[in-house]
Amino acid sequence: MPFSFINALASWILKKRHHQIDLFLKYPIEVQQEVLLNLIQTAQNTEVGVTYRFNEIIDYKSFVERVPLKQYEDIESLITRTRNGEQNLFWPTPIQWFAKSSGTTNAKSKFIPVSEESLENCHFNAGKDMLGLYLYTNENAEMFSGKGLRLGGSSEVYKNGESSFGDLSAIMIENMPFWADFSSAPKQETALMKDWEVKLDAIVNETIGENITSLAGVPSWMLVLLNRVLEVTGKSNILEVWPNLEVYFHGGVNFNPYREQYHKLIPKPDFKYFEVYNASEGFFAIQDQNHSLDLLLMLDYGIFYEFIPMDEYDGTNSKAIPLSAVQLDKNYAMVITTNGGLWRYLIGDTVKFTTRYPFRIRITGRTKHFINVFGEELIVDNAEQALKHACLQTKSTILEYTVAPIFMKGKNKGAHEWMIEFSTPPNDLNYFAELLDNTLKTLNSDYEAKRYINITLNKPKINCARVGLFYDWLKQKGKLGGQHKVPRLCNDRLLMDELLKLN
Repeated sequence: MPFSFINALASWILKKRHHQIDLFLKYPIEVQQEVLLNLIQTAQNTEVGVTYRFNEIIDYKSFVERVPLKQYEDIESLITRTRNGEQNLFWPTPIQWFAKSSGTTNAKSKFIPVSEESLENCHFNAGKDMLGLYLYTNENAEMFSGKGLRLGGSSEVYKNGESSFGDLSAIMIENMPFWADFSSAPKQETALMKDWEVKLDAIVNETIGENITSLAGVPSWMLVLLNRVLEVTGKSNILEVWPNLEVYFHGGVNFNPYREQYHKLIPKPDFKYFEVYNASEGFFAIQDQNHSLDLLLMLDYGIFYEFIPMDEYDGTNSKAIPLSAVQLDKNYAMVITTNGGLWRYLIGDTVKFTTRYPFRIRITGRTKHFINVFGEELIVDNAEQALKHACLQTKSTILEYTVAPIFMKGKNKGAHEWMIEFSTPPNDLNYFAELLDNTLKTLNSDYEAKRYINITLNKPKINCARVGLFYDWLKQKGKLGGQHKVPRLCNDRLLMDELLKLN
């Protein structure tokens, strides 16, 4: 299909869609209210709708009064019943797909319902908007002159009676229209290969001769792929393989620890990095400005948002607030109600708002992925800002990391123990640790108080991981590729002790 036709078609779709985006930019609260009422009306005859008398809900106030906050454990029995063939429990249209959540490395899996509405109106529409917002921001983009290289997660799809489950990326590939293969690489059959290491080489061999103009995938695994491309081709950087590469769409993990490595791999001053915020539960936000860390919250995908201030967070006993009540630069746990049948669901992510009207956010971490063993309330955002500063000051770069507590024992104080895999290690590890520690003190007053004259916490202990340690650990767990990632902050030592043994 000629580039001129594809570009014209994309521009037409973009202009049509941008009018709808303008509506929620101008009237965000009204659009969200309409989303909520539509969801309630659609599901009023489901088991959940009857239980909470959806037919009597007329506004947000009555919605909050009737419907309690939920975590996965609270809805697991409904999901199990649906997976076993029952329908109309939490959503009226048949639920035939479940995304097996692999966002963490916990042994217990979650099965997130994926309705036809959430697949089409949320995930697929968001993919189009991702491209559209990029093209709108970059009018001279020539992304459609070549192909986009997509790197998905585990491709295995399993049958469970009348339903199927697998990684969200596999579900999307299974349901993509036939024409998607024309503009994407690798081919669908390659993307759906089961063995990650075999698939990695197949993707490299299939794409090194293509005109790749864009990349999409999780930074940690895309980095593995790009380094493999250089290894196979013998080139010194990616632009020697794909000279027309212009943008990388990334999400899944914080990009800051990987940024310098990508700059070295893709030495192009005007190369664009566009972040997205998506999960098995839905697609939430998209970067809409060049060279920005802010993500535009997408308000018309059939998802209604609420937020819990983290300084008041108490799980399902918390009090949530609507979008209209959020404040800037405050840490919130996110609550979603979706067209996949999740009602006031605690997704486990934390965000902060950087602007209102339009509402833009930054992802700050997870409600469960923080360290608070000693009252220090250290969140992922603190850790990654401190790592970034220490790396810049010492001209070092990292591949992966995790942090765990060293518990108090007898008269010994506690501490934080870090396992860091460097791609470029610092010349002086003690200086790196000092920079990291001091930056954490400036970012987090609770941490600073516990570190004051070592009153509770001793200085952090840094372990240098051998090359490939985290990769080997993930392989040992059967979690190579795609959306699988290493927990950054832990309140126990299970992961750290396993890594120390492997190291």
